[in-house]
Amino acid sequence: MFMLKRPYRIAVVIPKYGLVGGGERFAAEVTGRLADNPSYDIHVFATRWKVNTQNITFHRVPILTFPRFLVTPSFAYFANKMIDEMGFDLIHTHDRIFRADLFTMHGIPHRIWVSEVRRKRMSLFDLATAWVEEQMVRTGGCRLYLAVSKLARERFATMFPDADLKVELIPPGVAIDRFPVGSGREVIRRKVRARYGFNKSDSVILFVGMNFELKGLDLVMKSMAQLVAGNTENSRPKLLVVGKGDCRKYYHIARGMGIEKEIVFAGVVKEAVEELYLASDLFMLLSGFDTFGMVVLEAMAASLPVIVSDRVGAKDLVTEGVNGFVVDRDDVGAVCRHLRFLLNPLNRKRLGGAARRQAEMHSWDRVAARLEEIYQLLLCKSD
Repeated sequence: MFMLKRPYRIAVVIPKYGLVGGGERFAAEVTGRLADNPSYDIHVFATRWKVNTQNITFHRVPILTFPRFLVTPSFAYFANKMIDEMGFDLIHTHDRIFRADLFTMHGIPHRIWVSEVRRKRMSLFDLATAWVEEQMVRTGGCRLYLAVSKLARERFATMFPDADLKVELIPPGVAIDRFPVGSGREVIRRKVRARYGFNKSDSVILFVGMNFELKGLDLVMKSMAQLVAGNTENSRPKLLVVGKGDCRKYYHIARGMGIEKEIVFAGVVKEAVEELYLASDLFMLLSGFDTFGMVVLEAMAASLPVIVSDRVGAKDLVTEGVNGFVVDRDDVGAVCRHLRFLLNPLNRKRLGGAARRQAEMHSWDRVAARLEEIYQLLLCKSD
């Protein structure tokens, strides 16, 4: 930690600070920790926020919500106007604005998101959002970009091949202490399994997602159905589905596959969600796209081996056959082979231990420490 006669003034920009979403959590976790450093005077510019420390000054950024296409341009305009009027040594944005020193890529270029992931035509809102993003990349003066995954970095390079994108990888962190090991875990496992009707000997597959279709729940179910075909009911694995989606639709899909008795829909769990990880045995996420997928890192922190698709950014943390597997989401046969391998308790224990060790390398404290190094580098170059 370094000291100054006056603290550096840091502007952090994100529309919803500390609220629902991977980018919002990332910004709050690291900014809250950096605010403990007396060398920084941190100001957050947002439309909404959840206070996580008294060491941050919050500023409400106005936006124009009608017509809708003005939402992103108006947020960018007013955020930059407020920052310019107050004066800052460093501007770190987690969202699209017009000018910044540092931009964390929590997503992929908006045009690619709309065309390849949503598979839709660009609306006026999409065009305006993409325009702000392009202004920031091409003329916004960013000195460094931070990508949460190689996938994000690659997509930005594809979208802006002629831009001088200096990019460093900084994946999200995890609150490792919220996932106890040893006797504490066993107490939680017994309680949660009793709640959802699982036996001690059941092999429980965990799925967590707020969009069942995009996150590939149907493919998880298809793989599970193919695996259990011909097996006795007692040997069938169970699937615990956590999150928001059309449960009735997916129950009928499961019924058509003959596995409806093996699936429990827990819905949205707002408190003690870590307990569901600790009560499970392995984790699957076969998303059509995820810039990172913080649920994968949370599963690894809970000592769960993971099976993820090659379209999930968190695959960067998965070492094949060591702490999990990365699969082509369309290769159901490969998914079944890995799933069968992980239904063996000895294999699960070995890979789960390696997953936990990987997660321990990505605590939020480590992420904040790395970001502080970057702040110091950019600030020293400005002096």
